[in-house]
Amino acid sequence: MHDRERPSFEDSNNVTVQRCFFAYEFARDFVAGKNTADIGCADGYGTQYLADYTNTTVGVDYSEATLVDARKKHAAKTNLTFKSGSVPPLPLESESMDVITAFQFIEHIEDRLGFIKEAYRVLKPGGTFLCSTPNAKMSIARNPFHVHEYTFNEMKQEMGKVFPNAQIKGVQGNKAVNKYYEDNAKWAKKILRLDPLGVHKMIPASWLVVPYNFLTTMMRKNLKEENSDTLNISTKDFFLTTENLDETWDIFVVARKV
Repeated sequence: MHDRERPSFEDSNNVTVQRCFFAYEFARDFVAGKNTADIGCADGYGTQYLADYTNTTVGVDYSEATLVDARKKHAAKTNLTFKSGSVPPLPLESESMDVITAFQFIEHIEDRLGFIKEAYRVLKPGGTFLCSTPNAKMSIARNPFHVHEYTFNEMKQEMGKVFPNAQIKGVQGNKAVNKYYEDNAKWAKKILRLDPLGVHKMIPASWLVVPYNFLTTMMRKNLKEENSDTLNISTKDFFLTTENLDETWDIFVVARKV
């Protein structure tokens, strides 16, 4: 797994935070009163939100150091626990969960099909797997933290090997969101002109981490200064759709275990 792509809550990162948290808010009705696992939970920023509605929630992350902080931060929520483990496998018993969430996670791991199979194993019969991941066709530059980004066709084929009746939709934004990402794309394309041969796609991902973090931070700060309205964007500015999927920002999967 490529690590260290963690939630960042600066004002300049607001749109990305709201885009990620949209998935957790959508999951609320699925997890209400249920036993739930959140995979790739990081410091539990979304996991603790789920715990407000669940019977029990367990967050799973590969980094024990991150989870030490998560346990301290969310100690008041007695139905919330955390387990460390490199996924797959999942450090959870078979048929122990009603709902499994994995938001912006699957693109970070090598054995993605193995993870999907593990989600199926851990779910109770009738349980639900909720998964979101960036749409590869909307990515402009290589993200060094991502092992693989899916197209909708790829996700449909891979998920169908385990969950035959998975529903796959796209996460789209309103005009304000899409304007932000249009400006984001223009900024990124200016930088990519410095690499006309596409060398950044061929070198080891680890070489790109520092420049990627620097340029991404600088870009988002610049976009916030140019358009302060981005600070007003919230989860309400995102929605799920089945139309023009290749033009949506994220792939969103709702899969049920038979």
